[in-house]
Amino acid sequence: NIEDDVAVITLDDGKANALSHAVLESLGRALDEAAEARAVVLIGRPGRFCAGFDLSIMSKGMDAARDLVKTGAGVMLRLFTFPAPVVIAATGHAMAGGAVLLLTADHCVGVEGDVKIGLNEVAIGMPLPIFAVELARHRLGAQHFGAATGLAQIYDPKGALQAGYLHELASPEGLVDTAMERARAMAATLKPRAYARTKEQ
Repeated sequence: NIEDDVAVITLDDGKANALSHAVLESLGRALDEAAEARAVVLIGRPGRFCAGFDLSIMSKGMDAARDLVKTGAGVMLRLFTFPAPVVIAATGHAMAGGAVLLLTADHCVGVEGDVKIGLNEVAIGMPLPIFAVELARHRLGAQHFGAATGLAQIYDPKGALQAGYLHELASPEGLVDTAMERARAMAATLKPRAYARTKEQ
């Protein structure tokens, strides 16, 4: 739905918010509906922002894994290049593909508390796909890039803020309001054509 020129998208599969084909397709449709919005807010479910690609699909073999990652890459790169500002309310854990999803945001508000954020692919035997490496290179601080990718460093919220996954922290109670406030300010002050063109360049 669109409120005050801000499209609000909720990511909630009722479990760990794993990225299955169904979840990714739903996210893609939501972005279609957000085409006229002047900003987008993506909100996870309490305690769990996103667990990454659905391991039940990833474990079915190379073809199934490649197909899911390709679909996910398309949606994530669409978020990264979306012509309106994208704000993420990172409601909880964001691991593997979930951490990559954070890297697509123009502004990411993280939640304070016992939360883990990181690209743990190498630690579970999966090489990072090139789109994830390049998003990390673009968003993370240079001094954190190697540890975050090749060394599978996992961060708490304060560490994720320092590394560049997050831009600010908020309490669980104030997280969504903070994200909405940031998005409304962007929608009110940024001129859509100028923003879209600048982001494209």
